[in-house]
Amino acid sequence: MLYTVIKAVHIIFMVSYFAGIFYLVRLFVYYKDTDEFEATKKQILREQYVFMARRLWNIITVPAGVIMLLSGITMIFLNLGLMKTPWFHLKLTFLVGLGIYHFWCWKKVLQMKNLNGELLPISNVKLRQANEIATFILFLVVFTVILKYSVIEYWWQLITGFIALVVVITLTVKLVNRRKSNNKN
Repeated sequence: MLYTVIKAVHIIFMVSYFAGIFYLVRLFVYYKDTDEFEATKKQILREQYVFMARRLWNIITVPAGVIMLLSGITMIFLNLGLMKTPWFHLKLTFLVGLGIYHFWCWKKVLQMKNLNGELLPISNVKLRQANEIATFILFLVVFTVILKYSVIEYWWQLITGFIALVVVITLTVKLVNRRKSNNKN
């Protein structure tokens, strides 16, 4: 019963964490979108986006991430057999990628805060593409956990499906950006 409760807590805070990460990177995109605005409007919006990003990071994303991490570690200690399963090692590998992405997001939050309304030194397209990384990681982790032992048996089909998903999402982002650019002209 305890394991199941901790698992429920883990899932709830995983959802909260990913919601925070998804919206945080959108705030980076919105900040970058103000590059073309007139000075007063740009300043007001950028201050608001920095405020929102810092609050989101400090009040939702990081606390949810910490609870997600602690509940995950607790589940490992309650079921040490997880460490002997190949699918769990694969999940941990994806979580290392999530940790790297988390660190990148943290650096961008600090960068936005320290820019004092200046340009964010990354292209809008790269931010929009970076926004999809958390989605990819979420897909990989969820499919790995749900399929468990099938992941090892059918790994090539899953990798092929994942690559197709990445291509579809990347092309969709590019198409949306092209349409946005054409509408400006």
